[in-house]
Amino acid sequence: MIKALVIDDEKYAREELIELLEESGRIQVIGECSNAIEGLKKINALKPDAIFLDIQMPQLTGIELLSMLDQDTMPKVVFVTAYDEFALKAFEDNAFDYLLKPVEPARLSKTLDRLSRECHQVDYSPLTSDMLELIPCSGHNRIVLLSPADIEVAFSDLSGVHAVTHDTKATTHLTLKTLEEKTPLIRCHRQYLIHPKAIREIKLLDNGLAEITTQHGHHAPVSRRYLKELKDRFGLT
Repeated sequence: MIKALVIDDEKYAREELIELLEESGRIQVIGECSNAIEGLKKINALKPDAIFLDIQMPQLTGIELLSMLDQDTMPKVVFVTAYDEFALKAFEDNAFDYLLKPVEPARLSKTLDRLSRECHQVDYSPLTSDMLELIPCSGHNRIVLLSPADIEVAFSDLSGVHAVTHDTKATTHLTLKTLEEKTPLIRCHRQYLIHPKAIREIKLLDNGLAEITTQHGHHAPVSRRYLKELKDRFGLT
């Protein structure tokens, strides 16, 4: 069961959402908070799989709280707010999903479906050999088999895990963890893998971040957690 934390300064909205989550039978609400400061402490202490987070709160907004979390280890963040104009900003800031108040059970169910898929991804590694020779990917009424040597970038988003070659983007049922362990791809971000031989440029950004450009012009972000490992790999200082 997915462990979740609800953070909202509106008591009745918070209680109503908790009731809906518990009625779903798919969420265990392990805590609730009335402000983002308290929420940050509980996130660090309880390590929830997901947080349902209001945006407009006094002292510290939900978006500000999200910016304080480590992108590599943070839980899935579902914003819950009465203002739909925040939707684009929410997704720009790595939110997992977005719900409008009052929360509709049917819309919430779709969010929980995606959370369930993401938090309980099937790991196919026990079924595979030490290293994968081909990556099975789904296409239009067909299965595409990609060589790991041809994959420049692999990444995950709401719709699944995707492998990108110089001219192809395909979706695979393998997890990023399996691809990392059983192909030459290496981790550069919580949601991205990169083939070391495909790297053309590493652009250093502010705040210890970076961006990779591949030989064929694809891009992948590099988080602080993995930048040092990447530099060490290529003997960079």
